[in-house]
Amino acid sequence: MENVVNKSLQHSEELKYRIIIGYSLFMLLTSFFFNTPREIVQGMGRIIVSPSLLLSDYMVIGNIGSSTANAGILMLSSIFIAKKNKALMNGPLIAAIFTIGGFAFFGKNIYNVISIVTGVYLHSLIKKEHFTKFLLPAFFGTALSPLVSQVSFGFGFALPLGILLGNILGILIGIILPPLASSFVRFHNGFNLYNIGFTAGITGMLFMSFFRSFELQTPPTSIVYQGGNLVLGSYLLLIFISMIVVKLIISGPNLDKFKKLMTYSGRLVTDFVTLEGFGVTMFNMGLLGIIGLIYVLLVGGEISGPVIGGLFTLIGFGAFGKHPKNIMPLIVGVYIASLLKTWEASSVSGLLTALFGTTLAPISGQYGWKFGILAGFIHMSVVTNIGYLHGGMNLYNNGFSGGFVAAILVPIIESFKKEQEDER
Repeated sequence: MENVVNKSLQHSEELKYRIIIGYSLFMLLTSFFFNTPREIVQGMGRIIVSPSLLLSDYMVIGNIGSSTANAGILMLSSIFIAKKNKALMNGPLIAAIFTIGGFAFFGKNIYNVISIVTGVYLHSLIKKEHFTKFLLPAFFGTALSPLVSQVSFGFGFALPLGILLGNILGILIGIILPPLASSFVRFHNGFNLYNIGFTAGITGMLFMSFFRSFELQTPPTSIVYQGGNLVLGSYLLLIFISMIVVKLIISGPNLDKFKKLMTYSGRLVTDFVTLEGFGVTMFNMGLLGIIGLIYVLLVGGEISGPVIGGLFTLIGFGAFGKHPKNIMPLIVGVYIASLLKTWEASSVSGLLTALFGTTLAPISGQYGWKFGILAGFIHMSVVTNIGYLHGGMNLYNNGFSGGFVAAILVPIIESFKKEQEDER
């Protein structure tokens, strides 16, 4: 009997791996729909040598095909590493894979992620622990990949020296990230889903301060693709709908587990794959993607590389903490802020804040929609003023901001809740 159960679980893991591999292969193969092999290779070359600071849209620097191929390659590489280390295809891992795929459209490439992942691997060797334990810091830690590219190609060093220094710093970052990430999660008590983003922000701030002391500055960067809503919107919608279809195929139309899934606050660590199953998780991911895409189009936004990164991160964390009930108040809060403040909802900044700002979903999940709206409103102000600290070196700028918002807002909410309870 035990052998039968083990075999069933093994098949389940194989199925999950095959489906996630399928999406990665889809990204890679469909790149040839957008551009010729020659154009893709040339675009990849330009992507690899770009400084890759926020916001560097690879669909402009390279082309749509090379960006999509870059995403497919990075996702497949992540899956290969996970499979090699016998990691379970659970919620956190799915979130990491799709986040990497999303940021492969603006900031991460097949060159600048290697040294950081290598550094985390060296950390595991130093600690004499299995690398599987550190897969998430390795994958999410590539948030600082622009630092590798900027030092390699952006500061004006001679090319061999720049590449050497960039990769040395990447390895150093990888070595120090795991202990920092496990420590900083206490700062926001799990109410910021992008914990590595907060960690990377602090780390990037440290390195940027060091660079500025040697008069090494990073230029403001805003390279954003425009004019592809019809093609890119249709492409993304196909991916999101297919996730709902996957759920129907592998677990049928029953949505009882989805209703249960939406009762979770999403606070770290909430693994929907383990709690409610892979099928309903895929349904949640697809639905989140559709909601995000509709929002982008409704406010008149343009689908660019960064926006695709936001949508892929949104669906990735649909396996790890986010669902429609706990993200919608955040999006509403960001939208209200855009009406009252100086940032338009349709601007790339407004769109990214709405999509990535859902990192604070556990606040609305735990304390209700009113506090979710408040968190989104506050987050809009903080995130647009915090990028200077890391000079665009940290791709997860909303994770950095979200850490501060959660750390400030949650204790205040708790204090007033306790006072109300005492009065009763």
